[in-house]
Amino acid sequence: MTPAAAQDILDTMFAPWVLALSPRVASIDAEHCTLSIPITADIARAGGIVSGQVMATLADTAMVLACMGHAGQMIPVSTVTLDTQFLRPGSGDSITARAEVMRAGKGTIFARCTLTAEPSGKDIALATATFARPAG
Repeated sequence: MTPAAAQDILDTMFAPWVLALSPRVASIDAEHCTLSIPITADIARAGGIVSGQVMATLADTAMVLACMGHAGQMIPVSTVTLDTQFLRPGSGDSITARAEVMRAGKGTIFARCTLTAEPSGKDIALATATFARPAG
């Protein structure tokens, strides 16, 4: 799967409130997916710190796309669990999410994601998720 193909899936199949974050696919392959969002006034709380809901959404979205990159095509998945640890406040110009599939079975996929603030390069959150892959 190419970044352009993944971006098309993102732009046409994800919810409008996810797209309102302006996510951009930087890279995707069988091992990883990297996307980024700009930090804007719409997603920042007092002091310019990015909302936790935004960071959880970005991590989940990156991991869903990592599942597709791992499969090499668009596959339907449903988030079963999402665990997010916030390490420090997110601030700066943008946030980069780097997600990877840890294990993919027939019906379940396990993934993890690291969120990094740019331009500082500091990790701001870690997330893990379990996804159900419908039979069929």
